[in-house]
This record gives sequence, C-alpha cells and structure tokens, in this order.
Amino acid sequence: MESILPLPAQAVKPGTSTGQEFWHSSDKTIDSHSPVDDKLIARVYTSTRADYDRVVETSRQAFAEWRQIPAPKRGEIVRQMGDQFRLYKTDLGKLVSYEMGKSLQEGLGEVQEIIDICDFAVGLSRQLYGLTMHSERPNHRMYEQWHPIGVVGIISAFNFPVAVWSWNAMLAWVCGDVCIWKPSEKTPLTALACQQIIQDVLRNNDVPEGVSCLVTGGREVGEWLARDPRVALVSATGSTRMGRAVGTAVAERMGRSLLELGGNNAIIVSHHADLNIAIPAIVFGAVGTAGQRCTSTRRVIIHETVYDDVKNRLAKAYGQLRIGNPLEETNHVGPLIDKAAVDGYQAAVEAVRELGGRFVVEPGVLTGKDFGSGCYVQPCIAEAENHWPIVQHETFAPVLYLLKYRTLDEAIALQNGVPQGLSSSIFTLNMREAEQFLSAAGSDCGIANVNIGTSGAEIGGAFGGEKETGGGRESGSDAWKAYMHRQTNTINYGTTMPLAQGIKFDF
Repeated sequence: MESILPLPAQAVKPGTSTGQEFWHSSDKTIDSHSPVDDKLIARVYTSTRADYDRVVETSRQAFAEWRQIPAPKRGEIVRQMGDQFRLYKTDLGKLVSYEMGKSLQEGLGEVQEIIDICDFAVGLSRQLYGLTMHSERPNHRMYEQWHPIGVVGIISAFNFPVAVWSWNAMLAWVCGDVCIWKPSEKTPLTALACQQIIQDVLRNNDVPEGVSCLVTGGREVGEWLARDPRVALVSATGSTRMGRAVGTAVAERMGRSLLELGGNNAIIVSHHADLNIAIPAIVFGAVGTAGQRCTSTRRVIIHETVYDDVKNRLAKAYGQLRIGNPLEETNHVGPLIDKAAVDGYQAAVEAVRELGGRFVVEPGVLTGKDFGSGCYVQPCIAEAENHWPIVQHETFAPVLYLLKYRTLDEAIALQNGVPQGLSSSIFTLNMREAEQFLSAAGSDCGIANVNIGTSGAEIGGAFGGEKETGGGRESGSDAWKAYMHRQTNTINYGTTMPLAQGIKFDF
C-alpha cells in the first residue's frame, strides 16, 4: 500500500463499507478540507438510507457467525490489526494531523492508542471472566457468564478521529460483537484509511463480511443508529447536546447507550505544589489539540498564596508557544477544526470581556501567510469567576480560566461546581490534600489525578465521566462489560427439586 496521505482534491473510495468492499449509491459527497491550509483533501461519498440498511443487515448476519468464533481467535485477529497499524503509524498519524489539525506528535500518539488498545484487547480475549456463586439449594451450582450483545454502533468525534473508534471496536470485536462506525463528517478520510488498513487482515482470516462496517454522512446517519432497534449498543462521543439526543432516542427503544460527552476540567494548584511540574501540565492540558480535547484543562484553581506566581509563570510559558502548521514538529499548537470553532472561540472571548474578566494572555485570531486557513487562534488566559455562564460552559478552544481559593474544601467545591464531570487534577506534595481530593468528599469526576494534568489518559484505566459527561466508560479496566450481557446460570445436578427461599410446593 502506498502512503495513505492523499493528494489534494482527489476523490477517494466510497464511504460505505461492510468490511471487504466499499460502495455508494448516492452522488452526495462530504468535502474534507484541512484546517491547516484550507485545501480540499478529498471528497467522500455519503451513505444513503438504503446503504445503511444493507450495512445493518450484513452486520446482523455476520454476528451470527462471528460470535461463534472462540474469543482468543478473535483476539488473534485484533493482534494482526495492531501490527498493521504499527506498519502504517507514520502515514496515518500524518493524515490525522492534516485532516484534524492536531500536532504531528499528537497524531502519531493517537495511532499509538490504537496499537495499545489492540494489545490490551488481545489479552482481554482470554479474560472475559464471570463469577461462581454458592447456591442456597443442595446439589446446585451457580455461575455467571458474559455473551456478546450484537451490533455496536460507534459515533466518533472529530477531535480523536481514529482512537476512540478503536477503543470501542477492538473491545467489541474480542467480545464477539460486530461494529458499524459513523465517523465525524469533519474527518471522514481518516476513517476510510483505518478501514483500508485492516482489509488484508479481514480477508486473510476469512472474517465474515459485516464485522467491521463504515457509514459516512451527517447527523441523519447518527439518528438512524440511535433509533434502530437492530443496533444493540450506541457508543457516542461528542457534545452534551448531541448525547442528550442520542441517549433519549436509544432509551425510547430500550437500547443501550455509552456516552462520552463534554468536559470542563480543572486543575487545583495547592501552595504545596511543585510548580516546576504543574506549569507544563497546565500548558499542555490547555493548548494541546488547540483546546479541543474533552479532557482539555479549562480552569486552574490556584491557592491565593501562589496565585500571582502561577499566573506569571503561565503567561511566560504561553509566550513561548509556537503556533502554526501542525505537521512541523517544532510547532506546539495547530488550528481549530473549522471557522465555526473560531466563532465559538471569539464568542467566549467576548463573553469574558462583557463579564469584566481580565486577560492575562490576550486572545486573537491569527492572520498572515502562515495562517491562511483562518482557523488559527491565540491560546489565551483570563481571570474569571466560576459561576459565570461562559465558565460553566465548555468552549472547545484554547481559553483557560484562572480562579483563586483559600481552603481545599473551597477548591474542591469550585472544581465540582460545573455541570460536567470528566477529568480533574490536583498538584500538591501534601499527602492529606491528595487523599482528600481522591476521597468520596473530593472530586466528583470519572478521572481524578494527582500531580499530573487532566489530559492524556492511559489505555489500562476505564475512561469516562459523570454528570453531563454521560456516565459511560471505555477502554481499560472492566469497560468491556458494556459490550456484553451478563447471564446467570443455575445447574441442578441432584435428584430433587428444592425451591429457592425454602418454598414448599407439593402436589
């Protein structure tokens, strides 16, 4: 296979696939423009409702066969997929960087996440454990086992255009499920590239057509998945608004949903903190992926005795940021995904000004020959109040708010005092502070860190959050259980029929 980084303005293969073939029945296309330079990368055909129905029916047929393949053998196929992604890590990483706009190192890191979850899933394929229980009835044995649930719909977001798909797909596949992927319409080409990369693995292992499927398009495709009773689980990553719509539609048909939604993540900086490690963590958390991570650092809650020192150090660090083409490894910050995101950034800046906020690092939309796409902005820092509506809202851009606290209880209340509950962090060398932050009276987020930032989750831990973040869990730990259903089994190996709870029923 030649480099998967496409030539500008070329048409690519159609956007509907049941695994071993690509096709389309529509003449409508999605134009993928790079936010790096506003060039047209490719046109991807969208899926019609007829295409979608064909995919679902093929997936259902594939499930009947795929679930019968022993889990370790499914794991072996996923292992081979991991090897393919190792082979094409550089090419796919460049494409992620160019189509989405994140730095090259982050693009490569995202592909590494695919490789890592493949490795995790291979081990998991031999560890889909149930429990055994003692029965209250003589000559009875009880245990539980886990079975695949069927068709899993995956709706992914633009900011992690390939990694989040893999978190779901690799686990679902070793669990015995089949997957239908609806990628973001802002990053369709990376999804097609992933499907292409695993083609040889699917064919060489005689994987049933329909185990790995792709449907492209806009909001309507996501609605088809959410409302389709043939789809057992819909895993959706995106905004809280989108998650509410998906969750409601899936719940109405009594289906399952796994929601990974917005974050409004804070770092508490104690007067006991080592600022030499705190400052880099804050900067990367706030400006990495141009502030377009669900785990991006949005707020820094600083003890009043070190507030000015932290503020000044952050301003100095921001002055050293290099903004520009993310494919150039010397640049730290690339563009926002599109001009709509720039509008959101500017609206947040205006809201801060109207509320009386003071900018420590001034905002701005960058212009000039190096920023021709119009999607580059200056990461900024503002002194703010936690109760301001704009601070309560997740702005998907590099806008960082500084808040001040006196006591740890006050800091934790500020940290928890937003609708979202994804990631959180405290920097302190005081053991009591760290333990309080991690206790039931501490952070209410799904992720709580000590002396590391809010972004950069590892594969081994379950990823997800609480409150308006949706409550879902992906990736490590026992997140695999979301893709299976639990079955309790009781076996009577005796010659009598004793009833539970000592009930007598003689006749």
